[in-house]
Order: sequence, then structure tokens, then C-alpha cells
Amino acid sequence: MAFLDVKNVKIAGISACVPATISENRDNILLSKEEIVKYIETTGVERKHWVKHDGSMCTSDLCSQAAERLINELQWDKSEIELLVFVCQTPDYRMPATACILQDRLGLSASCMAFDVNLGCSGFVYGLSLASNLLSTGNLKKALLLVGNTQSYYASDEDKSYCMIAGDAGSAICLEHNTQEPDVLQFNLMTEGAGKDFLIVPDGGFRNPVSLDSFTMREYEDGIRRSNLHLHMNGLEVFSFAITYVPKAFKALFEHFGINPIESDYLLLHQANKFICEKIRKKLKFPQERTPYNIQEFGNTSGTSVPLLMVTNLKQELENRKLDILFTGFGVGLSLGTAHISTNKIVVPELLTL
Repeated sequence: MAFLDVKNVKIAGISACVPATISENRDNILLSKEEIVKYIETTGVERKHWVKHDGSMCTSDLCSQAAERLINELQWDKSEIELLVFVCQTPDYRMPATACILQDRLGLSASCMAFDVNLGCSGFVYGLSLASNLLSTGNLKKALLLVGNTQSYYASDEDKSYCMIAGDAGSAICLEHNTQEPDVLQFNLMTEGAGKDFLIVPDGGFRNPVSLDSFTMREYEDGIRRSNLHLHMNGLEVFSFAITYVPKAFKALFEHFGINPIESDYLLLHQANKFICEKIRKKLKFPQERTPYNIQEFGNTSGTSVPLLMVTNLKQELENRKLDILFTGFGVGLSLGTAHISTNKIVVPELLTL
């Protein structure tokens, strides 16, 4: 496993933005009323925010909105931001990198390093480890990490296994080099690429280019019809991966860094599915009252789920006291990250809608 212990970096603030359009799962026509009740009880998802699928709103729009508000509230000079990392699997274009577009859109200096990272559910953990590492030496002083996905684009309206859970959101995290009051930033990262087919959009890349056949809707089982341009999810395999690997990765993190998890204030789980999350929490024996959820309001927002959870559920505490936090991101790849961090009175704007 890849353990990282990042020094001399502080989290200055965090913000998030969701689309204004809301879809209520109780109105879904794929399931009966009884099935909907059971679905909501199992997954925890009552509604989700999603973008209209006409190109009018992209992940970059959500992240840009979150970044502008956060930078403004921090009163940062944009010319001092030397690094922009955009973690996303729904970019504006195949090329150029969306980070380059955002550098210009946000008015950052031409001397700013900017690049994309193609990761989904583990994106916040990986992105935070990457951006903070680049700041740790002091060669770069301020960084902007943008994590988001508009994954509802990949959801077939006729796929009851995925369309009712896929939510859209974007987030922004500001980081700075700080040797006087650095935060704790400890990570354990891993990959199980043999499970790539368990969460995959088969066509549209260069291995399987788009063809007429890509648009053909096929029935896989009752209530699941999708094309090869939609996300294909093997729910049982993803469930097995999550409840097996995530607790092991956390325990390895605890052992490597000498962490006593019960001393942490919160456990923030990637909001994949309430049933999966509760299985993980119970395996870790972490208190229910210190494991917050917002999946009922936003669904599974991929890599944005943990920063969104911080904004919606921990805003007051993040702004007013030091917090010790454990969190994880896991999914498409298959990719997994666990982390132990501290924050100290950081800036957290109210959740934005666009």
C-alpha cells in the first residue's frame, strides 16, 4: 500500500456547489411504490441534484462557482495561486485538459501549474494527497484543488440500479504551504485494477470508439436497460470490494501511523450507498453519531461526496474549532483511498446552487 505523510501544509477552506435541478426518487416510474420505499431504505437516497444533459452546465461550472466563492471569502490574491488540480471523469472536452480552461476562467496567473486527474469516487483522497505533496516542499505556496463529477450523464434513465443514486456536484479546496501551524495529512492509497469492468462505460474511449452499436439499448435484467455509452455497474462486486478492502485499508492506515480511531471526531465515508457505508462503519466499530450522512439529499456524488459532506454537515464545527477527521473514497477503477487529517478553523462558505 502507498502510505503518505504530508508535512507543512494547511487546509485553508472548502466549498461545494450543486445543480439547482432536483429529482425525487419517490416519483420514479421504474419501480412500484413498495419497491421505491425499500430502495430508499436500503440506499438512503431520497433525492439527487443533477445537471440538464444539454451541455449547458458541466462539472467545471460547478467547481468554478465553488472556487470563486471560496477564494473571495479567503481574500486570496489569485495571482498567488500556483497550482490548480482538477479531479474529474466528466471533463468539458476530450482535449484540452479542463484545468487549463479553468485557469483562464478563474483569472489565475499564466505561471500557474494546471492539470487534470482522471479519477472518480476516490478523487478527493487522491487529489488532496497529490496537491498537498506538491506544496509540502515550499516550492509552491498556494493551491486550488477542484473535485467534481456530473455523472448523471452516464446514467441510463432505464437503469434502476444506478439512475436513482447518481448525483452531480463540484467542490473547491484551498491549500497553502505552512510550517508554523500545519495540518495532519496522512494517506493510504491503493488500486485493484482487475475490477475495472465492475464500474465501466464500455464505449466512447479509444479502446472502443463510438459506433452506431454504442447507442443500442439492451436489457440486462428487469428494470435495467442501457447502452454502451452508459455506466455499467456490477453492484455485488462493488459491494464486495467496498466492505472487504475499505476496512482493511483503514486498519493499515491506523497501524502505519499509530492512529487511535476512537480519538477522531468524525468518520466521513464516501456516500456510495447507505447499506454499504453502514457495513463499513460497523466493521470499524465507529460510533454512529460521529458518522454523518447527506446521501438522502444528494445521492452518490462520486469524488465530491466527502467535501460536500463537510460543507453540509460540519460547516459550523470546521469554522470554529480544530477537527480530527478520518475519511475514504472508493469505487471506479477500482480505486481506493483512506485518510486521516486535521483542520483548524477553516473557511467554509454556505452550499451553493447553480
